[in-house]
Amino acid sequence: MNGSEKTLWLPDLIYWDGHFEARLGIACDASGMISGLSVAAPEFTKTVHLAGRAMLPGLVNAHSHAFQRVIRGRTEYRTTNAKESFWTWREMMYRAATRLTPEDIYDASRMAFLEMALSGITAVGEFHYLHNLPNGSPYDDPNLLAKEVVRAARDVGLRIALLRVAYARSGFQSEPNPRQARFIEPDPEVYLDHVSKLQKDLAELAGQAWVGIAPHSVRAAPLNYLKEVVRFGNEQGLPIHMHVAEQPAEVSACIEEYGRSPVALLETEGLLSERFTGVHMIHITPKAARMFAQARAKVCACPTTERNLGDGIVPGDTLFQENVRVSLGTDSQMQIDLLEDARELEYHLRLQKMERIVLASRDAGQQDLASKLFDCATINGAQSVNAPSGDLASGLSADFFTIDLNDPSIAGASQDDLLSIIVFSLSRTAVRDVVVGGKMIVEDGRHAAQDEIVERFRDLQKKLWSRAS
Repeated sequence: MNGSEKTLWLPDLIYWDGHFEARLGIACDASGMISGLSVAAPEFTKTVHLAGRAMLPGLVNAHSHAFQRVIRGRTEYRTTNAKESFWTWREMMYRAATRLTPEDIYDASRMAFLEMALSGITAVGEFHYLHNLPNGSPYDDPNLLAKEVVRAARDVGLRIALLRVAYARSGFQSEPNPRQARFIEPDPEVYLDHVSKLQKDLAELAGQAWVGIAPHSVRAAPLNYLKEVVRFGNEQGLPIHMHVAEQPAEVSACIEEYGRSPVALLETEGLLSERFTGVHMIHITPKAARMFAQARAKVCACPTTERNLGDGIVPGDTLFQENVRVSLGTDSQMQIDLLEDARELEYHLRLQKMERIVLASRDAGQQDLASKLFDCATINGAQSVNAPSGDLASGLSADFFTIDLNDPSIAGASQDDLLSIIVFSLSRTAVRDVVVGGKMIVEDGRHAAQDEIVERFRDLQKKLWSRAS
């Protein structure tokens, strides 16, 4: 394709500016950028007709631990602990984390990213904390495992923000946990040197793969360390992500160490900004939500994982009232369906409050709630991870997915109520085509490398979990 060629992608319906339009498509230049909305015309070199389909901007998964795909369904049993919780699940997760080779991490990540692509996700924020050999020694290339994850994303065709995790300790006044040896980089200077090297190594993939800063949590990164890495992230203009207030025990430990809750600590130390995304943010007060709003910081909720781990319910109503932007993540990969996470953000609150339509504005129109939740899965996620996507607007990348308007899950929807039916009822089987940067990575519900990716992953699971292993 030469630089003057233009492609028109022409569906039956296109989601644009908060509603669906008919007889319009997006014009895409040779670099994969959107040049505008258009109708079929002679100036286009190629027109791709997407009959019977609706086009929507690609979903953005703002929080992922791709390697955890290997433990799906394998932690759903009771141990000898009196109470099962995040903390007992975490020890079971470490069993997998300590056994994966670099090639295993590639295969596990590629499987997770394939599932993401098949569900309409076009960009992912990968919260990556596997750095070292299982004994804690560094690889010759300290970013080897991060690069394997990036390779997996690029081979599937997804954009990826590699959110490189800063992990310095097991916790406040806690003994080192040998199962965390792969995560630990106790010196902030060493961590930042590794981040800088990764930035240089990914420079040629600008817009396709890039780096973000990710202090793991207040329990894993002491304050001086935390301030160093956040300062670097702000100076470099990088996305900054951090687990915040996921567990009551985390909040209690932070108060014990610093005399403040995690959000209060971040706010009083000047660590919140528009680049900061707090992941989970479950156990917070309305005052904490206001602190995030005043700093223009963001939140990423992961409702499927939070439900699976018994973490609690993200106070989306409080965050929405304060105009805090909320994005969504698949986190532990128990299920990869970002629209399911969007509806759970609302549904969990319905169960808690025993009422309906919690997150909608008062006296708003029929599509208000669906539009807000869809923004969480698209625009807000793109802003959180600095992805050049999230909307079908001129100057952004041509990242989108299509759905079959005759799929049983949405059949009979009208143009006016289609978004609400998509957000609350769409099955993943309805996703037919996925395009990233003007290139189709899923066509008619299949990825070109799907069979090989699944076969490699099946072999990995046999190796990891056979009784002889």
